[in-house]
Amino acid sequence: MDLQSPCTPSTSLYRKPPLFRQLSSLNSVNFPSSSVKCRRNTTPKFLTPVAVAVSGQNGSSYSPSVPTHKVTVLDRQRGVVHEFVVPEDQYILHTAEAQNITLPFACRHGCCTSCAVRVKSGQLRQPEALGISAELKSKGYALLCVGYPSSDLEVETQDEDEVYWLQFGRYFARGPIERDDYALELALGDE
Repeated sequence: MDLQSPCTPSTSLYRKPPLFRQLSSLNSVNFPSSSVKCRRNTTPKFLTPVAVAVSGQNGSSYSPSVPTHKVTVLDRQRGVVHEFVVPEDQYILHTAEAQNITLPFACRHGCCTSCAVRVKSGQLRQPEALGISAELKSKGYALLCVGYPSSDLEVETQDEDEVYWLQFGRYFARGPIERDDYALELALGDE
């Protein structure tokens, strides 16, 4: 990289703040004028583009070297069917949002069940889906926030509470846990 560019006090972008200069002079510490920092112009050695963005349907952009797949989402809660194209290397939820399609979500990290769907046809990869057990994955459940399409895909949104119960219900087999206000008050009092 070329890091050699002239630096003069008149072209400097960064100077010491006035208060710092005043404090420095009070402590009789003098900084030479060469300590003024300058922004350097840099040029990368290789100027080869990695991929060219091509405009797709609904204003989306993707690289022509990455395969794309048609994703159909039946949003049961809203009674709407969404169809959009998703590249294999992008999350389904993020691509939908880039195309102004609203789908359910919460954490965006694959840890909850808000964006849970059931796969009706097709395949997707979800290596980061912590909110869905291997057992539920084998039954066709997936998370859109961390799901990549591997083929054309048709999915149906699920009730979040139902999927949460399927995922964690065995741990709460005696029923829902009742709130203990006294324990909560004690816990908050410790802070």
